[in-house]
Amino acid sequence: MPIVLRYKGYSFFFFSNEGNPIEPLHIHVRKGDAIAKFWIKPAVGVAHSHGLNSNELTELLGIVEENKKLIERSWHEYFGD
Repeated sequence: MPIVLRYKGYSFFFFSNEGNPIEPLHIHVRKGDAIAKFWIKPAVGVAHSHGLNSNELTELLGIVEENKKLIERSWHEYFGD
């Protein structure tokens, strides 16, 4: 489970197995029992979440948007596509 970045106790990561065929570019975010999945392409957006309120999701969406290039680069380096 490669962690791409950490922010205020949140871990932004990929699962080692993202499906077969691999799902479109996305990032998972976890803090404790709370988790969310954000699509990166075609546009940054929330795929689903559990245990996060709207303020947290809005903040995390901004962090994902700010780090979109890092996430994309890390995805391609890890999955080789």
